[in-house]
Amino acid sequence: MTQQARRLRARLAALGAAGATALAAAGVQGAAHAAEAPLPVVITGEDRVDLSLHSDNGDPTEPQVDLRIDVPGEEFEGDGEVPSVHRGEYTIRIDARGLKGVARADLPCEADGLVAVCTGYDLYAGTTFNRVGGIRLDLSDDSEAGDTGKIVVTGEGEGLDFTPLTVDVRVGGPELLNRELSLPKDLKAGETFEPPLGVMNVGGLPSEGAVLRLYGSRGLSFPDDFGNCSSSVVDTGPLLRQHTEVLCTFPGTLDAGAAYSPAGPVRVRTADFALHDIFSYSFRPLEPGEAETLHRGEGRRQGSGPDLTLERAGEADPAQYTRYAELDLPTTNTYDLALTGASASGEAGDTVTAEIGFANNGPAWISALRSGGEPFSFTVVVPEGATVTTAPKQCRAITVDGSVPGHRCSVATPLLEDARLTFPFELRVDEVVEGARGRVAMPDWDNPFDSDPSNDVAWIVLNAPGEPGDDGTGGSDGGPSGDPSAPGSGDGDGSGGGTDDDGTDPASGGGPGDDADGGLALTGAQGVGLLSGAAVLALGLGAAVVAYQRRRAGRDGEAAV
Repeated sequence: MTQQARRLRARLAALGAAGATALAAAGVQGAAHAAEAPLPVVITGEDRVDLSLHSDNGDPTEPQVDLRIDVPGEEFEGDGEVPSVHRGEYTIRIDARGLKGVARADLPCEADGLVAVCTGYDLYAGTTFNRVGGIRLDLSDDSEAGDTGKIVVTGEGEGLDFTPLTVDVRVGGPELLNRELSLPKDLKAGETFEPPLGVMNVGGLPSEGAVLRLYGSRGLSFPDDFGNCSSSVVDTGPLLRQHTEVLCTFPGTLDAGAAYSPAGPVRVRTADFALHDIFSYSFRPLEPGEAETLHRGEGRRQGSGPDLTLERAGEADPAQYTRYAELDLPTTNTYDLALTGASASGEAGDTVTAEIGFANNGPAWISALRSGGEPFSFTVVVPEGATVTTAPKQCRAITVDGSVPGHRCSVATPLLEDARLTFPFELRVDEVVEGARGRVAMPDWDNPFDSDPSNDVAWIVLNAPGEPGDDGTGGSDGGPSGDPSAPGSGDGDGSGGGTDDDGTDPASGGGPGDDADGGLALTGAQGVGLLSGAAVLALGLGAAVVAYQRRRAGRDGEAAV
């Protein structure tokens, strides 16, 4: 909890039960504050800004401090006019005279030198609709390493009790940059590697200690057990957020202009399913007292082995150090996307169901951690003599190859290494055409990570001639074969098929109703549901896969979905 939040809570408590009830009513009904006690409000924003001597300190057009007013009540999230909690004139005064000779300040509102005054009338619950303005800070001609100053922001208004904000500004303090990383050569999934970690203090002052943060997405882990480090693992919830984090504290001094590296190896282990997982690390200055509290966070496990230490490196080139050090690895693993078709029989006027199967046969998962959720897609063209009456929610009507009516179905990412999905299409038999076939196909792309393109095409067959099983539903363009009722069958994991009494897939992690109305069934490791009802979990594709989708989209004349 921030210091400002603690102040607000204390002021709310001082109002007593009657005052709190009045504030809640005002927040819900949008009426002006009517309680006898003043309404406690807090001026919020960054309370500390460190200005670097070696950079532009962020985007020169963007402020480092975003001033807002935090007002009690539930923030409005509906449509229409936002109800006000308080109506009446108020004034915000920004006094930056404490920065004279330290830094240059660009202030909002009506500014007179280093003092600005902002005025307003309506206040709303929360902070979203109560923005005061931004403060941009830059070095001045007089700025020197070690200079400090402050900005004081106060407010006043009838019926309002403002908690002020103080912004501490420091110039040229400790600034830790990280040694650049290079992709390990020929690293394979399941192997371990040692990244060349390092840190350089390019600031103007020593850093009294440092914190190292190691981060690995779902396919990465850190096998070492250092006594001055603690770890936390997130292995539930959205796949995009599953990760391992390690924090290590170093109490020693890092001199200005000096570089350091760990005295021993720090290892990163890749899982057998890892592909384009993200590894990153970063050093930052250690805050006073942080070494005793950092490792006590909820869910953190303290290491029990010997401490990891830093040792001073020789001469270092600042150009080899960067603010962000990360890699996507490994890059040599593969997955196998497979489509499975279906067969059905019916008389004219009958409605039949064709369940299309989509599977990832692994061994790699599709992490999609960089692209922001661009899904895979495949097209469905139903057999001659049939019409789609109900399509899955993840499929939309299009024309295939410019003229053939069909559907494009999307598969959200990330996608587990053993994912199994079904897309049920309800078809009306308008005319019985013996052995009519419809094509189900992935884009015609050159995807180096898909190890078996032969199963990227499957077939829907209606009223097939011959013996049962001779239905032509297989997974290759050259010759239909296979069991349409078992998407991805043949891998022997037994993950697809059954449902619980409530109608849900027992391995999907979903609840009752998740798959209703032509929805999608999914099974996979840890029972994580990737597609549920109308929601498509958009979590990203790797950069190469994005390029393939767009290339195919250009050939189809149809935007990838």
